[in-house]
Parts: sequence; C-alpha cells; structure tokens
Amino acid sequence: MSKKNTIANRQAMCEVLIEEAKENSDVIVLTSDSRGSASLAKFADQLPAQLIEVGIAEQNLVSISAGMAHMGKRPFAASPACFLSMRSIEQIKVDVAYSNKNVKLVGISGGISYGALGMTHHSLQDFAVTRAIPNLQVLVPADRHETKKMFKVLATTNIPAYIRLGRNPVEDCYPDDSYEFEIGKAITMTDGTDLVFIAAGETVRQAMDASLLLKKKGISAKVLNLHSLKPFDELAVKKAARETGRVISVEEHSIYGGLGAAVAESLSEEKGIVHKIVGLPDEALVTGTTIELFKHYGMDGASLAELGKKMVE
Repeated sequence: MSKKNTIANRQAMCEVLIEEAKENSDVIVLTSDSRGSASLAKFADQLPAQLIEVGIAEQNLVSISAGMAHMGKRPFAASPACFLSMRSIEQIKVDVAYSNKNVKLVGISGGISYGALGMTHHSLQDFAVTRAIPNLQVLVPADRHETKKMFKVLATTNIPAYIRLGRNPVEDCYPDDSYEFEIGKAITMTDGTDLVFIAAGETVRQAMDASLLLKKKGISAKVLNLHSLKPFDELAVKKAARETGRVISVEEHSIYGGLGAAVAESLSEEKGIVHKIVGLPDEALVTGTTIELFKHYGMDGASLAELGKKMVE
C-alpha cells in the first residue's frame, strides 16, 4: 500500500494552472461560483486578472469560454461535473466541440464525490454523453501525480477536452511523477497473466489494491489505467485481454456508456475473452461517502479481488 495522500486532484490542478498562467497570460480560469469547491482560491488570490467568475450560470460559462478561445485565450472552465455535463451539454457540443474551440472543461467533484447529496449531484453519465460528442477528448486522472502530468499537457494542446476530477484526496497510484504520460496511451500499473483490471480515475487505486490481494492468493492480475477514455487506447486493451483472457473493467460511472462500454466495443470481435463490467447500477444510488459506496456496489479492492478470484477459478 502507498502512503496516504491529503492532496486532492483539484488542488494538484490548481498548482499546475498557477504555474502555467504565470508563464502565459493567455491561460484563463473561469468558474461558475465554484472557485472554492474547485480549489482555485489560490489562483484567484495570485492571478485575479486571469480568473473570471460567471456565477451560477454553467451554460454561460461554456459559451464565454468558447468566445475567449476564439480570441486566442486558453480557457479552463471549472464547474461541478453533474451540472457541467448535463445542463451545459448543448453548449459543449456546439460552442466548443463543433466549433473546435480550445476549451478545457473541468468537471469537478465528479462521479459520486458529493456522496450524501445523492442523485442530483452525482455525475454518472458524463463519460457516456461526452464520449459521444465528436472532437472532444474525455480524460480522468487517477491521482495527484497524474493530474499534474495531465494538466501540464493540456496547457499546451489546442484540442477541446472534458476532464473529470474527484472531490476528495485519493491514495497515490504512482510513487511520483517521473513517468511518461501521453493522452490516449494507457498505462500498465501492475503486470499480470491471469486476468486484467481495466480502470479509470479513482477506481485505478481500487484495482491496484485488488491486484495486491490476489497476489497473496497466487493469482497474477494486471492493472491497466485508461486515463483517456477518448482518444481510447484500443490496442492496449486488446493486447491485455488477449494475454489474460479475463477482463474486469471498473468505473465510477453508470454501467451504461462509460469505460465498460468502451472496453466491450473494443473486444466485440475478439474470441475466447470473458469480460465483466463493474460500475454503478441503473438506479438512484444509496447515499454515503465514496468508500462506503464503493464497498456497497462491489467496487472496492476487496470486492474486486473476490470477483477476480471467482473468475479465475
């Protein structure tokens, strides 16, 4: 197990954006009354002229960001993922993606981060809807190290993107940031030959924990981190599936239309491969913390290890 981490991914994002904005005045941050929940207060304090607050107006947030990108700015628009990916989806589709404007849409407190606030504040369909929009990247980092890597790259690219970040600190998946990162390229977190866990975002740590538990039982489990749902590393998915013959995809998202669906699409013409989709059911979820919900829905390390054991046996 890695050491406990107290830095949330959104805080890591803020550190990178401050660095990049100091070097490039075209880097602009926009928020929808969410600088606090996005951990962007330090950015506002240090670079007030490069932060725009639009208030609780998510559709305006996206359209204003698109307009600024059209004028040569490099906007990062931060808003709760549940509202950004639902209330503003037409603006994302038309003003950003169809118009090919360099806007980075940051969905904060994604997945089940809001916990007890329930279905209205859960974002469990965001991958499904954004994956279906042409010309829009869909990204989700696993920990603070990957968040920093990702945002350093995003500060230099000119491609529209939707990035989901969780609300709370997650246990480190990487020991540090001394590794190669590329959008669209999956990363093997642990090697294995009996089965492969394919995960994204905060479920990567759970998959790694499951791999460690299975190792004690003599089962070798690979963990593949799909931080990029679009572009999607189909070659890495197929290779891992062919090598092991058993695939468990795990995601903090509805079982429909997200990572599991992308994996299934990639493996649809493969033979002799068993694939189990682990995600959140098509229902209004019970309320609780992220860890409580992961355990309840069989997405924590221990539950995944048990599922992997049954699959191998």
